[in-house]
Amino acid sequence: MSAKAAQCPAEVKALLDSLQISLAVIAARSLVLHPEAGELVLAETGENGREHWLVPAAAEGWRALRAAALADGVAVRIVSAFRSVERQAEIVRAKLASGVSLEDILCVSAPPGYSEHHSGRAVDVTSEDLPPLEVGFEDSAAFRWLSGNARRFGFFLSFPRQNPFGYAYEPWHWCFVPSPAEPGPAWR
Repeated sequence: MSAKAAQCPAEVKALLDSLQISLAVIAARSLVLHPEAGELVLAETGENGREHWLVPAAAEGWRALRAAALADGVAVRIVSAFRSVERQAEIVRAKLASGVSLEDILCVSAPPGYSEHHSGRAVDVTSEDLPPLEVGFEDSAAFRWLSGNARRFGFFLSFPRQNPFGYAYEPWHWCFVPSPAEPGPAWR
């Protein structure tokens, strides 16, 4: 087991144990612990009234990105942003309860404590008339725009095809990395 996996906080370790996710799995996939963000601000309110929270720098970057995309005729919106460690555990529990295997879950959902959403810097995005969280997003004008422009605003595609973390390809998941000194996608 790696030294990073061994540094797992007790409360996260207890959640992992309750879900039967071993630290060996975390280490084998080189997953990065993402502590919950301390300060969050409202980045966007969805059409359904759902509030999406990010750390201040990520929220500022998101608003600038969204405005630039709109100026180029591309509408992007947040589907999901900050998510607590406990909320991540609820998501995994619900999938387990519906009969999905842990192995399959961990291809599409991070273990609690290891989701970039905990950091308050990750967004799942979509565009008008597109179903959210679908691989087909990669064929959209929004994805093309993000691929060519998101870096200018500090956002990076976290889980490209064949990413080193064992997650399925997620063209909708982008993470804000404010500077080279900040932790970001390990593969970039």
